[in-house]
Amino acid sequence: MNICVGAGALTRPAERSSAALASTAANPDEGVRVYVNAKQAMNITVQIPTALRRHTGGTAKLTCAASNLNELFSTLDEKFPDLKPHLRDDSGQIRRFLNVYVNEEDIRFLGGPSYAFQDGDEVLLVPSIAGGSLG
Repeated sequence: MNICVGAGALTRPAERSSAALASTAANPDEGVRVYVNAKQAMNITVQIPTALRRHTGGTAKLTCAASNLNELFSTLDEKFPDLKPHLRDDSGQIRRFLNVYVNEEDIRFLGGPSYAFQDGDEVLLVPSIAGGSLG
């Protein structure tokens, strides 16, 4: 969620439009207005598969607020620091062998990391796992 705090006006003209402002709250003591951008974080459910649960202390499912994949990963990074290297590479991009599904649809076909979550979306993180033996 993008929050801008200022004394009556936002710093960027584009953010002043009524479409961009979801709500305004005034602090009567200080005369400060808080503007909440219309791109508010949505409540989503995240399913953690068994292969990643050792990095979440056994947590299999959680509900959190995020408006896109970057916000979701940031939330997961904070809550489960050991999970972070399994979600993103050193440049901050989604790991090559991590598949992300939103409501059973591959996020790559929904617009990729820029996909805007909708309230109630269910996100599933699926790491590709390879191995085995010949014989």
